[in-house]
Amino acid sequence: MAIAVLPGLAAQTAPPAPTFDRAAWQADYAALKTELEQRYANLAWFASPQGGVDLPALDRYTEATLAIANNDGQAASAIGNFVRSFHDDHFSALPMLQPGIAEASPPAISLTGMDAAAGCAALGYTSDMRVSFSAPFESLPGFHMTSDGLSSAFRAGEMTLDDGRKLGIVRIHNFHQNQYPHLCLSAWNTLQQSSKAIDLDTLQKEVETSWYIALATQLKHFHDDGVAAVLVDIGQNNGGNDSGDAAARLFTARPVRSSLLLISQSAEASGYLDEQISEMQTALSLKPSPAIASLLHSHLAVFTDSKKQASRPRAMHWVWHIRRDWKTNACKRLIPAGTSGGPAGYLPPTRDADNESARRLHWPLAMQRQWAAWTGPVYVLTDAKTYSAAEMFAVVMRNNGIARTVGATTGGAGCGFMIDAKPVVLPHSHLRFRIPNCIRLRADDSDEVAGIAPDLPVLPFEGENKRAWATRILRTVDDDLKMSR
Repeated sequence: MAIAVLPGLAAQTAPPAPTFDRAAWQADYAALKTELEQRYANLAWFASPQGGVDLPALDRYTEATLAIANNDGQAASAIGNFVRSFHDDHFSALPMLQPGIAEASPPAISLTGMDAAAGCAALGYTSDMRVSFSAPFESLPGFHMTSDGLSSAFRAGEMTLDDGRKLGIVRIHNFHQNQYPHLCLSAWNTLQQSSKAIDLDTLQKEVETSWYIALATQLKHFHDDGVAAVLVDIGQNNGGNDSGDAAARLFTARPVRSSLLLISQSAEASGYLDEQISEMQTALSLKPSPAIASLLHSHLAVFTDSKKQASRPRAMHWVWHIRRDWKTNACKRLIPAGTSGGPAGYLPPTRDADNESARRLHWPLAMQRQWAAWTGPVYVLTDAKTYSAAEMFAVVMRNNGIARTVGATTGGAGCGFMIDAKPVVLPHSHLRFRIPNCIRLRADDSDEVAGIAPDLPVLPFEGENKRAWATRILRTVDDDLKMSR
């Protein structure tokens, strides 16, 4: 039977099926590897047996997967699997951008006429992290809540142990101060009452100072209440900023040394060196004491040499063919960049006349008045969602013998970024990835990106009630305290 064709339809044809261009996807993969060779600070670590990733095998697998891919989805999945195999939270995919003309930059935020609530909200001061403890200590008998972390900066409480001693528990849910809206509201009102101009820089400095003061005050409360030890909960803490290093000084009276910092040997990352060189030159212009001036000249020489090294990058294509031991490998494409606490890893507290210069060498000096707020035993609770600056805190606490860690191995994000970097955009697929440009070294010279295994492992059992897990954490800390008497 003949089928009638309606007028106007005869000329219509089905749209052509999308063409899968395998060669273009393979070129995208080659471009991503080239970017990693030039920019990825953790590449030499993962190219070593210690890094836990067999890069030559992963490369062969990815190339073979692309060779048999039949469509764009399969090809994108192959590259996505390659990236995820590093298990580096900082090396990750970014959302795709819609094609079209880029939007104009929005105007700067004007705080004129705003009250504290509106201003802090406009500036992004909001807590989207978990404020409650990462284990439900609040639900256990013998626990007394002293601070809720909502109307105050930090959630805190005290647990009475079996022998009558008390354990102070404080939650640091993030190491970035924009996650503490309560502090912004307080700082805004303080500036307003003092008739000081409220601008972004002034407000940020006030909030940052208030953060350290609030933490130090909480630790002093523990001391006044006679607690035997402090448990710092950084489980499910995804990082933040350099306060992950500086905060360690609040938990001890001993000298604290920051972790060694290296950055990728690239023109992009060398911008960080330029920043620090400029800061140290400014410090010298403030006419510091001879001792501080001598240190500034010494560290300036190191950073100037690193700047020269940045212009002579080493080739890293070998990582796709062989594995080289981390400690003996001289070809890492990394250059010294001081420490996680600034160019100098440690400086003692300085008098006011030198503080402006010295803190450009060692950033924690800006908060030296809060150092040693607590000097007793400390434990740090970590889990698989402890990342980045929170890992920095755990490492500094352990490297300096301030604390023992308890819980689970951290997520393994390591340093991340010491300077803003544009994401990599692959030429054909336009897939976007961020690539970390720095690493921090632990006391044993390993890369923090490997994750921090706990001194006292307390892993939740399959199907275990969370309250039972919290009880085991406290029992583990209690037993360790008894053994250390």
